[in-house]
Amino acid sequence: MSEYTAQDYKKGQPRWCPGCGDHFFLSSLHKAMAEVGVEPHNMAVISGIGCSSRLPYYVNTYAMQTIHGRAAAIATGAKVVNPDLTIWQVSGDGDGLAIGGNHFIHAMRRNIDLNIILLNNRIYGLTKGQYSPTSPRGFVSKSSPYGTVEDPFRPAELCFGARGHFFARAVATDAPNTVEILKAAYHHKGAAVCEILQNCVIFNNGAYDPVYTKDGRKKNAIYVEHGKPLVFGEHNEFGLVQEGFGLKVVEIGKDGITLDDILVHDAHCEDDTLQLKLAMMDNEHGFPVALGVIRDVEAPTYDASVAAQIEEVKAKKRYHNFMELLETNDTWEVK
Repeated sequence: MSEYTAQDYKKGQPRWCPGCGDHFFLSSLHKAMAEVGVEPHNMAVISGIGCSSRLPYYVNTYAMQTIHGRAAAIATGAKVVNPDLTIWQVSGDGDGLAIGGNHFIHAMRRNIDLNIILLNNRIYGLTKGQYSPTSPRGFVSKSSPYGTVEDPFRPAELCFGARGHFFARAVATDAPNTVEILKAAYHHKGAAVCEILQNCVIFNNGAYDPVYTKDGRKKNAIYVEHGKPLVFGEHNEFGLVQEGFGLKVVEIGKDGITLDDILVHDAHCEDDTLQLKLAMMDNEHGFPVALGVIRDVEAPTYDASVAAQIEEVKAKKRYHNFMELLETNDTWEVK
């Protein structure tokens, strides 16, 4: 395998608003592509419609911008007919979870080997500021001038509920963690969802301010890593313990709490109970936002299972090509 640099995967001049989270994510994607080392001609980036869905124009791979909400459907077809192709599906929260919501949950259920990127800014940016399926209740926008009266989708909850086997999260401005979860998604065989938290600087700026800076993440986020204690804080002075059926934030060294009392993250546990609790934490309820690979569990993939089934059926058939098929029944020679 040849060695590549991020430059090998770059193409064109991005046309996003200055400061948009898409710029940060694109740079991380180029770096992740280079580090996994798959040749550009063995990769495809497939998107729907939206600001983030312009991303295929800026990668030097096979690429396709499809129609609104249909990225997962096109990506599924591409993967099934070409299992060796590495596919990055890029969707926004509106494109992926509104009109594309059905495709999203069935890609999870089927466990198709796709790297699904969900760029979540909680707004429809391309169409100029309508609320999206992830906008919080009460959110004021052009399509909800008095505040939304709906509860939002929480992507992790939707992924887990659809029997997803991989879920990770990063902040667009946090390049090191973004690159790491993208690489983990690539190495996971199956539907791998990476939720990227990003601000829309025009229509929803500040959506993720508590974790958008490095200093903010030290105080308001927790980096989860398989096999490591769930600690956080500027000096790792806080940790997570189980309390009843939920989680509790404790201060290490206070009230007899030691590092041995802190939960250890298990991303590979098939039971997703604790993983879901981690993914659902938020600052509003006194918890840090979980970043990193939250769930990573092996399971049979749809595309590999289809390919294996085809080979199994072919082995039992009396014919293996069109001519043999024609000759399986009675034949006549016309003179």
